[in-house]
Amino acid sequence: MNKEEYFIKQFSNNKIIGDDGAFIDGFVYSMDAFFENVHFKKEWMSLKQIAYKSMIVNISDAIVMNAIPLYALLSVAIPKSYTNEDLKELADGFKKAAKKFNIQIIGGDTISNEKLDISITIISKTSNPVLRSGVKKNDLLCYTGTLGSCKKDLETLFENKPISEKSKFIKPKLNPNFFYEVSPFITASMDISDGLFFELEKLSKASNIGFEFFNEIDDSIGSSGEEYEILFSFDEINLDKIKKIAKKHKVKLNIFAKAIKGKYRTACKNHHF
Repeated sequence: MNKEEYFIKQFSNNKIIGDDGAFIDGFVYSMDAFFENVHFKKEWMSLKQIAYKSMIVNISDAIVMNAIPLYALLSVAIPKSYTNEDLKELADGFKKAAKKFNIQIIGGDTISNEKLDISITIISKTSNPVLRSGVKKNDLLCYTGTLGSCKKDLETLFENKPISEKSKFIKPKLNPNFFYEVSPFITASMDISDGLFFELEKLSKASNIGFEFFNEIDDSIGSSGEEYEILFSFDEINLDKIKKIAKKHKVKLNIFAKAIKGKYRTACKNHHF
């Protein structure tokens, strides 16, 4: 058991904890930290890109719970060396993401710090949350898009080489319209932030289920973090409907496993930066 899992277990008596966000009385509350030298290095991205991504990765949590993001609270620890131009660039990144998803930034906190640390809380609304605990035996497992590029790009960055500004590592691509339309036909979902294999562990634990893979998935794909594609399960009876919606939104589907009785654990090392 890693330290993150051990710490979360200390609050395991709280049944609200365990999804991408906390669902309470029709609202979803999600919070993510985005810290310098933990989630990013300043040399890798502009301040605008850093702020934008810090919002997007949190908005992703709301979307995969079938919630519409409404409000954001920002907590930003800012180095004393930052100029007014730096602060404007940072604010522009937050505002760009907020505008894209029609979110109102309603407050937060700022403090002085040695490095840039960002924590964001997103408040969303839903009448039908999709949770991690909904996987049923014989459900099919699927993820959207392609996986593996973020791990490759991270390795390139560690070699002090540049990557494309279009990389999903810098600018995650979310598919809210696809997900909101497909949500009535799925049983569980989450985004792929730590890597497919590690998200499957969480699904397995939440739904008390194991998985039978149709084909072997390479570690370079299964352990690639920062992807923010959607992992979801569904009853095979809804396959044609889901394919039709995916085609409409030009979303690639990868159906890779079936839910079975048992548990799932991965032996892979977590490559999430």
